[in-house]
Amino acid sequence: MNFRTEATRSVRFLTGVRRDEFVPVALSALYFFCLLCSYYVLRPVRDEMGIQAGVEHLQWTFTATFVAMLAVVPVFGWAVRRFPLRGLLPGVYLVFAAQLVAFYALMESGAERRWVAQAFFVWVSVFNLFVVSVFWSFMADLWDSAQAKRLFGLIAAGGSLGAVSGPLITVTLATRLGPEPLLLVSAAFLAGALAALAALLRFAESRSAGAAGRRHDQPIGGGVFAGVRLAATSPYLLGIGLYIVLFTTLSTFLYFEQAHIVRDAFATAGERTRLFAGMDLTVNTLTLLGQIFLAGRVMTHFGLGKALALLPLVSLVGFAVLAAFPVLAVIVAFQVLRRTSNFFLARPAREALYTVVRPEEKYKAKNFIDTVVYRGGDAVSGWLYAGLRAVGLGASGIALVALPLAAVWMAVGLRLGARHEMLDGARASAKPDAAAATDEPTGRS
Repeated sequence: MNFRTEATRSVRFLTGVRRDEFVPVALSALYFFCLLCSYYVLRPVRDEMGIQAGVEHLQWTFTATFVAMLAVVPVFGWAVRRFPLRGLLPGVYLVFAAQLVAFYALMESGAERRWVAQAFFVWVSVFNLFVVSVFWSFMADLWDSAQAKRLFGLIAAGGSLGAVSGPLITVTLATRLGPEPLLLVSAAFLAGALAALAALLRFAESRSAGAAGRRHDQPIGGGVFAGVRLAATSPYLLGIGLYIVLFTTLSTFLYFEQAHIVRDAFATAGERTRLFAGMDLTVNTLTLLGQIFLAGRVMTHFGLGKALALLPLVSLVGFAVLAAFPVLAVIVAFQVLRRTSNFFLARPAREALYTVVRPEEKYKAKNFIDTVVYRGGDAVSGWLYAGLRAVGLGASGIALVALPLAAVWMAVGLRLGARHEMLDGARASAKPDAAAATDEPTGRS
């Protein structure tokens, strides 16, 4: 008995989880585990498909992804207006699992490889942002701001376990089976995410675990394009959107440089896929350690602003080194450090920003920012990269262009953290009946 008590105290000390939070935290982590395992089984396949489709066409592929997002977001806005979350959220994953099976059948049919590769690259890019955005919208709805600071890193660690498992599966099976059967493996993990989500929804309803005590058996309502309006009129949400655009711009610059350098360094698709999977494995292992032991403490003690500023700082230093040494070892090390900083700290901190906004902003505006704004930043920065290349800038010159953008990005992160604290304090001091009586989005206050 004493051993169990001490073990429980140790777990609570290490993770920050309280006794009544164990079950929903475990379900949330399992849900995210299955989602990211599903994605990371596909990610190396997607990267190889991007190379097969032609590195010189990547800016077109990113533009196609942005157009696909423009088509999907209004459909999701209509669904949020029409269907209760209890049915809508599982439906999202069922649709994507069915599409994975359809892609598998298309690849096995012998269809023209280049066009299938481009379509699959676009689809995976949409899939990744969309399913993860829906997950974090639900998390921001389920937990309050203080809980998010303590728990989002740990919940994200469940995803990192999945992200470690996904590349391991791909490394093991890619050369034996080829890429096509991996799509069915990914679909199976989506089914696991669906089961965890269903259990979490039942628990949330029975315990009224939502931050506002709101039931999930009723539609959120609002207009189909409400997410666009909310994101464009709230200074707080505009700041989040700017943070995302700067993130995607610098990510795209680095991704394109990676594609060029890796293409020139390796001769076969198998070698390239193995490198991508190895990078994913390293990133996600480091991320897991950071999420379990550091993320909650950093966000709680230093605040979201400093947590959000770390990734821009890593990018500032990394692009400076890349400008001096544009070689494979530097690009790999930079990507590993940058992605680790993003996943273990910046991403949970960014998701915690949404705990102080209304449900319509959490699901509709957040989904618009996470998909259209994100991929719009990809598309614009892809053409910007192509333009910089066209005027004669190489890897070093483009890295120098990235430096002032990283500095602005850092300032935006610090400002968002300060704004979050202000909004959270206003919510805490407001009376519940006064908060319920206003229709003004909390992101504007």
